[in-house]
Amino acid sequence: AWVLLVNFARPHYMPTRYIAIGDIHGCAFELEKLLEKLSPAAEDRLVFLGDLVNKGPQSMRVLEIARRCGALCLLGNHELRIREYRRSRNLSVLKKEDLSTISHMGPQDWDFIDAMPLTHYAPEIDTIFVHGGFLPNTDWREQPAEVVTRIQVIDRLGRPRKRNEVEGCPIWADKWEGPSFVVYGHTPRMEVYETPTSICLDTACVMGGKLTALILPEKKIVQVRAKQIYSEG
Repeated sequence: AWVLLVNFARPHYMPTRYIAIGDIHGCAFELEKLLEKLSPAAEDRLVFLGDLVNKGPQSMRVLEIARRCGALCLLGNHELRIREYRRSRNLSVLKKEDLSTISHMGPQDWDFIDAMPLTHYAPEIDTIFVHGGFLPNTDWREQPAEVVTRIQVIDRLGRPRKRNEVEGCPIWADKWEGPSFVVYGHTPRMEVYETPTSICLDTACVMGGKLTALILPEKKIVQVRAKQIYSEG
């Protein structure tokens, strides 16, 4: 019942609802259960917030589901590495988990990842969807993939960093003052992390947490628990 074939490119298309889903990481079983629970309608717009692949057991199945249900899939840092490899053929840009994923990818999978946009802005609800986040006080439209797919905290020199690279640095979202609301993933926690101007939907499904969806504009959270722990981090 959840399978959609929606033409989002049709002129003047205006979704009734946006449904954003956090980092999936190959957890196809949980994604299917979440979509069954959500029962998206043809007038809704599904947005997957990047990192569809790696770590979990069924990355190719997740890509298949994403294509079938017409989801708008944003570029995550895991897809960014795969895309960089496709363009450069430089194996040094890949991690071990990427090698397993690309060994199963077909032409439509490569093309699907290559076409992933970096961000999506919904003006009718003044909301930006992105994988990682943004540097505050800088136009979000001008920030490159290396920043918006990887940022978790801001170091003492104002640079975007991941949590495991530095200690005691502020979370970027705690410094984000808008005006647009940001829906993002990338920074796994066991619970949704929300500020007045942002919300993180990465609730560590692949690590045994939950797969989380946010329905906008009503800001309703829908979740399913992971079947098991697939990855320690």
